[in-house]
Amino acid sequence: MESQVLYPALFALTLLYLLLAFVWRSVLVWRRTGINPYVLPQDDSPQGYVGAAMRLLMAAVLLTTGGLAAVPQAAELVGTLPWLVSPALQGGGWLLMAAALGLTLVAQAQMGASWRIGLDERARTALVQSGVFARSRNPIFLAMRLMLLGLFLAAPQAVTLTLLVAGEVLMQVQVRLEEAYLHGVHGETYQAYRARVPRWW
Repeated sequence: MESQVLYPALFALTLLYLLLAFVWRSVLVWRRTGINPYVLPQDDSPQGYVGAAMRLLMAAVLLTTGGLAAVPQAAELVGTLPWLVSPALQGGGWLLMAAALGLTLVAQAQMGASWRIGLDERARTALVQSGVFARSRNPIFLAMRLMLLGLFLAAPQAVTLTLLVAGEVLMQVQVRLEEAYLHGVHGETYQAYRARVPRWW
């Protein structure tokens, strides 16, 4: 795919993903429940650190795709990996990103009012175990991992590889923080769920 088409399309899909997955769903939950689902702390705790790093990661993804859309020639400056540039890998990347968006929206809809960005210490939301959550304990984080992998395959560069690795590390840490929290809230119910359903798929 020509860079004049590739990078604007990547930026559009990235922007759509962030708007639908985080902004739209959060507004929807807030309107239905009166609760702000954005509960990432802004302090020096592990959760606060990971939250700040995740916000930085999302901003970096948006800036990277937006910058390349505005100046396609900058691709050479961010380290294109020519041995990974192929129509098959690019096509696979687009499929992964589309699947990531679909999985995110389905999982969020199935979470309903339990959707949160961060750990909500003030509320005890239901433990969702049906739908895609019967196959994966963390389908939304799985979708985010697929999104970053798809971005890397569609635009194989040092910068997208860096975003992929950074996202992988952050999500592995965040998932473990959430597992500890859910165990503390739901106890044996969560233990049984964790024994039955894998972390990713």
